[in-house]
Formats: sequence, structure tokens, C-alpha cells
Amino acid sequence: MIEVTALWRHPIKSHGREALERVTLTAGQAMPYDRLWAIAHEAANAETGTWAACQNFSRGAKSPSLMAITATLDEASETITLQHPDYPAFTVQPDHDPEALLEWVRPLVASDRAQPAKVVRLDGRSFTDTPFPSLSLCNATSHAAIKTLTGQPLQPERWRGNIWLEGATAWAEFDWIGRELKLGSVQMRVEERITRCLATTVNTDTGLRDVDTLKALNTLGHQDFGIYVTVIKGGEVALGDRLELI
Repeated sequence: MIEVTALWRHPIKSHGREALERVTLTAGQAMPYDRLWAIAHEAANAETGTWAACQNFSRGAKSPSLMAITATLDEASETITLQHPDYPAFTVQPDHDPEALLEWVRPLVASDRAQPAKVVRLDGRSFTDTPFPSLSLCNATSHAAIKTLTGQPLQPERWRGNIWLEGATAWAEFDWIGRELKLGSVQMRVEERITRCLATTVNTDTGLRDVDTLKALNTLGHQDFGIYVTVIKGGEVALGDRLELI
């Protein structure tokens, strides 16, 4: 039996994660409020309402400290509280006070990288890492395999997955490419594997690089962890829901 054991969203791309118990998904869209906002840097070509690739934004691969942010979102007011182990908690409405948000995140961005310049928003489509609206699924057994390879503590949050599954064998998810699956009342199509970057080398408790996850992956002949899926029939997914391959 394969079941959902964790649900995560990242309201501001690369700037905090939030655990959920259930989520309602819509066909052709990303997870609601996941990567709804992003922080474009001063060298970016990114605007509100238009998707842009990840290199246009401040992110953990370039500024590791960002990986230690956690987030709590109040959907009704679209107010986010951000927390980081090295800075006071901060509450903001990104659409109403973007300058305050930029001011809070600047100390977390590496000084030798392009600096935060503006806050952008993309409803429905979201600033996913794919050029299509996607969610990411991660296999807890594959994570355990990488943890064994490294011989070090390894937080699952490093992978920034939306949906975590337990009960599958390690790397079984790669065999699902091109297939459809059901989670709860949602039907999804598995699109492709996720190739990983330096963000996964960062300890999400401290914001410091400490484990060479990419080296561990490459010993297996690839640099992939997790899979991208698209929603083809909307509905609700909750913790404990079982996965059914169609």
C-alpha cells in the first residue's frame, strides 16, 4: 500500500515551506498558493502574470540561507508569516507591502549574487520549476536510500516536494513516467523526473550546505529525485490517501 504521508506548499518560491493536512486541486493548475509569489532579482526578466524560469529568482541553489525559511499563510488575507533561525519572524502581505518583504529577505541572499528587486505573482499557473503547471511527488523510500548513501542526517524538506508518499520501493516512481494515478479524488499524469540542483545540499534547519546529495545521486547514474505530475481531474488529496496506478 502506497499512501500520502506529507503535503507541502511553498507560498513564496524558495522562501519558506508550510505543511498541510489536505488540499483541493484543480485540473490544469498547480497546488493552490504553492509558489504563487516569487522574488525576482535585479538581473531578472520576470513579471507578474507571466511564467519565468527559476534562474530569474532568488533561490536556495544560489543563496543557501533561504532554505531555512518556514512559512505560515493565512489564505483569507493572503498574509504570510516567515520564520528563519537567524532572524526575527516577519509577517507581510506580499501584494501590499512588497518593499518590506524585499527588505527582510535581503540579508539572506548571498552578497555575490543578484539582489532581490521585486515581488511577482502568478495565479493558477504558479512559478513552478517546469514550463507547465506541475506538482512534485517524492518517495520516502528513495529519500531513505540517499540518506543511507550519504551516511548523514537528511531532512526530506531539502527536496521541496509537494506530496510525499510511503510504501513504494526505492525509485519505483521513475517507472510511473507516462502513467496516470489517483490520489484521493484527484487524477494525475506523471510527466517527468526531477533533476536536482545545489539547493538539496543545504540543511533546512540551518541554511548551511552540509551534505553532497548530488554526488550521492550521481553514484546511481543520474541526478534525479522525485517526479513532476499534472492534475487532469481535480479533487481533494489528504494525508493517508492511497495511491492507485491506473
